[in-house]
Amino acid sequence: MNFIMSSPPDKPRVPPGPVPDEGQGSVVAERQSAKTQPPPMYQVVMLNDDYTPMEFVVMVLQQFFQRDLEAATQIMLKIHHEGRGVCGVYTKDVAATKVELVLAAARRAGHPLQCIMEAA
Repeated sequence: MNFIMSSPPDKPRVPPGPVPDEGQGSVVAERQSAKTQPPPMYQVVMLNDDYTPMEFVVMVLQQFFQRDLEAATQIMLKIHHEGRGVCGVYTKDVAATKVELVLAAARRAGHPLQCIMEAA
């Protein structure tokens, strides 16, 4: 028996570039737009009492809530007549900080002023 040596068959030429994918084992990631929602807001509310001077309340509104004299006076009168008044609306951390600042200032001055925060 004679064996004839022949050259191996030529492989088909593939143009250089990306290898075509047959879809097997590949992962397709879809881009989802992340919709962020604004943080929940809280209102800082001052409560009326019969002992804290009106001038002190006006000063607190000016100092901690950046109200001008007229706006601070209007909020103070609302607190006096209705028993409570909204000083401002903030994110949770900012509202909690403002409540603590007001309470600390009232205690230092010897006033029983109450300040709370509630969901807006």
